[in-house]
Amino acid sequence: RKGETTTHFTHTHTSLFFGLSFATTKFKPIIMSGLMKVLDPFITKAAQLYRAQLAKDLNKMGLRYEDLMSRDEPEVNEALELAHPDVVEGRYRRLKRASDLAFKQKNLQDYAPDMVLEPFKFEISEDVQKILQRDLEFDLLNNYKKG
Repeated sequence: RKGETTTHFTHTHTSLFFGLSFATTKFKPIIMSGLMKVLDPFITKAAQLYRAQLAKDLNKMGLRYEDLMSRDEPEVNEALELAHPDVVEGRYRRLKRASDLAFKQKNLQDYAPDMVLEPFKFEISEDVQKILQRDLEFDLLNNYKKG
């Protein structure tokens, strides 16, 4: 056709690994699945190393992973309002202690070396997820109003 530029591949073909051409609609999920199988051990190892380092850093200040969630987020605030008072008080005390330790430039282990810490104990995360799901469902059910 006059005036049209041509390419070697149509919109359904793509040049992938080692210059091989595959139909993207047919082979893309297979290639991505294979790629994930190859990368999965590396990602798993990286996640384990990150989790270990994060636990070490949280233990320095006596915090839990959930304590890093901001109360300014509406779903976190609601989950804390619904939580047992002991959970809220424990979170408040851990945050206050961490602030004090940071100010003094000390670690919790300096004061309480035998303290058993649980940096990945979750008490409100499930509630936060339920609140997010509820809000998403509410938005989906009321989506027709936005026209």
